[in-house]
Amino acid sequence: MANLIMEKSNYNLTKILGLIKYPLLTEKTFDLFNKNEYTFIVNKSLRKDEIKSSLEKIFNVKIIRINTLILAPKFRRVGRFLGKKSTYKKVIIKLKKDDFIPDIFN
Repeated sequence: MANLIMEKSNYNLTKILGLIKYPLLTEKTFDLFNKNEYTFIVNKSLRKDEIKSSLEKIFNVKIIRINTLILAPKFRRVGRFLGKKSTYKKVIIKLKKDDFIPDIFN
């Protein structure tokens, strides 16, 4: 019975791993590294508790605070055609003072 529960939690973790897309690396997020804050782009369907538990398991860190925001679509013009960039969800996490994510640049 316990084996089945473990398989289910591993399945959920791998499912959530696929929904955490990539870390966001911009000038503003590089400044946040000094404050021990990291930014990720995730799927819009994830909740804060799912994001927190999966990132804590993946990177073996303790998350103190998590902020999420869904960015509005942006309109872009290419020549005479007008289109829009799709929306996405951005997550900013703050880690405990001694924790850090070393492999974020790879």
